[in-house]
Amino acid sequence: MNIETGSQSILLRPRPYAQFSGTLLLLPLLPHRKPVKPLPSEIWTAIFAYALQHDGEEPSLAAPLLRVCKAFKEVALPLVYSHIRIRQTTTLEKFQKRLHSADQKWDSIRRIPYSTPGRWVQTLDLSNMTFVGQAQALQVDSLLTRIFPLVPFLTHFSMNPSFLLSRRAMSSLAEREGTTHICTLEGLSYVSPRFSAPGDDPLVKLLRSCINLEELEVIGQDPDPAELDFTFQDAEAAPPESFAPLDLSKLNTISLLSMYTSPLMTVLLYSPLPNLRKLTLTPYNDIPFPASLVSQLINVCGKTLRSLLLYTPKSWPTRLHPSPTTLLDTCPRLRHLSLEAPLPHIICTGTHPLQILSIPRPNAEFWGIFERILPQLPELYVLRTRDVRWLRKGMNSRAQEAGVQGEMREWRKRLARRGIRLLDADWNENE
Repeated sequence: MNIETGSQSILLRPRPYAQFSGTLLLLPLLPHRKPVKPLPSEIWTAIFAYALQHDGEEPSLAAPLLRVCKAFKEVALPLVYSHIRIRQTTTLEKFQKRLHSADQKWDSIRRIPYSTPGRWVQTLDLSNMTFVGQAQALQVDSLLTRIFPLVPFLTHFSMNPSFLLSRRAMSSLAEREGTTHICTLEGLSYVSPRFSAPGDDPLVKLLRSCINLEELEVIGQDPDPAELDFTFQDAEAAPPESFAPLDLSKLNTISLLSMYTSPLMTVLLYSPLPNLRKLTLTPYNDIPFPASLVSQLINVCGKTLRSLLLYTPKSWPTRLHPSPTTLLDTCPRLRHLSLEAPLPHIICTGTHPLQILSIPRPNAEFWGIFERILPQLPELYVLRTRDVRWLRKGMNSRAQEAGVQGEMREWRKRLARRGIRLLDADWNENE
């Protein structure tokens, strides 16, 4: 039996030596399947955005995705350029040349206000860029000075703190079109300008233009106050009469590390921050006001804080300064408090709604202070040891009971009676 397939029908023919040869028409039992409707471009955009958002492996999915077809490239190309993460200086240089060449081809007929791919860039992440020397730092600073004017819709900028942005780079970012779109500034290194008014600080000028800023992270590069030779009584913290406060009504997260005083802190101290919820500072309670503005900043912003983190970056040599003892009374709405060594003798005059307390590591001296204030912390349910991890399973019992591990096991037993969990640096509970 031969089967011949036509465009509309299938014919069955008997064998050639059959006594009665003929042609039979084979009728389909099921209707023809309708062609699948193509997905709208909005759905493809959501699919590509999800794939690129979770693309953390090497090689990246971006390059193969753009080579599938022209339709895929039109949808995925803006998503690829929307979140830029660069680790090498050579890659940053190629990126700058790509933006500059596209800007030179501006289309005046269609009246597009900004060129592509520059207007697609929303996130520029340089936090993992390798630092090899001052020559590279100068090159990166020059490249960023030329890149900032070409990315008008930039909303998130992250920098490796090893690089110090110059005044010209700060001005390029502050004076460009679309500064109001910036929502996040992370990893900015900062050196306090000496003998200058707060309004002349380039970082202050940048913040004055970022009226929609939500997150700010600044790492100070000034020497420790113990290395300086000056009298604390000669310091001044009050702003000049012509000072105008910053408009940062949407700012909810501030991180100021290794910084005890600066024009930036002075401006933040005298500017309203109604939506500030999370504050990260390096403690300097042994330096009185106005030489140190850390404790004063906590007192001013404490009424709205939900999370207060005291942290000293690791360096050599690491100098640890004491923390205020009235943190709970200063911050009545605090939910998460992270302390730094040396642990302070916390004072709590009334009931406090604290839920999570983080300490570097447990010790017998702090347990007496902590046990004394536990009745004032009825909502506390987690105590986290920020610098210690539980030993992995399989270690013998002697290792589990020695040193810090033994202290943590003892603390876990005591806290379990009060319904409080003891977690390690990775927020894990030893089972």
